Amino acid sequence: MSNPSIDLVIEGNVAVLTMNNPPANTWTHDTLTALKDTVTELNANKNVYALVITGQGEKFFSAGADLNVFASGDKGVAATMSKVFGDAFEALTNFRGVSIAAINGYAMGGGLEVALACDIRIAEQQAQMALPEAKVGLLPCAGGTQNLAWLVGEGWAKRMILCGERLKADKALEIGLVEEVVAQGESLNAAMALANQVAEQSPVAVTACKKLIQKGRTQPMAHALPLERELFVQLFDSKDQREGVNAFLEKRKANWVNG
Repeated sequence: MSNPSIDLVIEGNVAVLTMNNPPANTWTHDTLTALKDTVTELNANKNVYALVITGQGEKFFSAGADLNVFASGDKGVAATMSKVFGDAFEALTNFRGVSIAAINGYAMGGGLEVALACDIRIAEQQAQMALPEAKVGLLPCAGGTQNLAWLVGEGWAKRMILCGERLKADKALEIGLVEEVVAQGESLNAAMALANQVAEQSPVAVTACKKLIQKGRTQPMAHALPLERELFVQLFDSKDQREGVNAFLEKRKANWVNG
């Protein structure tokens, strides 16, 4: 196993996580554990409203799992790795703020799955994306089968997973896999610009809104609508609700406290 290679820099209200495991920013037990621990720490930091994740270098966002880990065919290793993959990427999905993937190159397998675990994806025009696990006798075990189908529909999910189809950025944009395509070298700047917009919203309200949006994946609208009204009322227990309304009425910028 390699050493944890998740670089963290906090700029204002934005945390920037850089996968830094050359040459392809692959995932290992240690890097996945580091990702989960880092997201847990950021959740406890009330000054962080958004998270951007990107890859070190110009070629790879992330090539996914280090296949050397699975070469022995050990089921115990498979069980352990599938759990740490799931724990890490579910922690990212459940980050209380806004998460944005700045896809600066190849996003393959677990490298695409980490982007799928984010709220928003911005890809550079040269980026390519795939879930090629079946080519090596495996399957996407970190949310790929579920998150991809939810985003792009069953047909395209089956083309990518069952047929091994690799997508370029323009096609990924067309089918809704990514929300924006930018020039080479510009994904981090674009992601940071969007992340900084989050600071204009109440972080308490953002957390509640994100929870409601994601509820649509697991329960019918008839159940989510009453919860929407309930969480609206709960916001009136927060300082940010009063600050936001009064700042608007007083024509000034709101000073959020995330509480």
